[in-house]
Amino acid sequence: MSEPVLTVDVVLDDVIEVNGSSGKAAMILFHGECSCSNFKGRILPGGVDTQKEATGEKRFLSARYVLEGTDLAGEKCRIFIENNGVIDAPDAQIRTVPVIYTDSSALKWLETADLYGTVDGKSGGVLISIFRD
Repeated sequence: MSEPVLTVDVVLDDVIEVNGSSGKAAMILFHGECSCSNFKGRILPGGVDTQKEATGEKRFLSARYVLEGTDLAGEKCRIFIENNGVIDAPDAQIRTVPVIYTDSSALKWLETADLYGTVDGKSGGVLISIFRD
């Protein structure tokens, strides 16, 4: 596996769950930071991972958040990330498909690159790694 283009260290703040008769959903609020060769900064307030699972089906996730910091050229910028995926089994590797928008000239290639992500659990949160396919 190649080196990630972005690595985001996520700290979970709160989990809001609803267990219905035909499925369940959760909204996971979080904060965190990114410190890698392409970008250094933090997640702005409002980061949320929305997960839903119809009874007897796979769990779908969609995390959305904005990073604010500096790009590899030292310029201040923001990066919007929408990370969508499916959780096949509780202990399985989660693979995601990220959508990225940024006002960074140096990182604008992220908007059109073929990207995929992984989500790995850690104490109190997750580590999100985004790779170029």
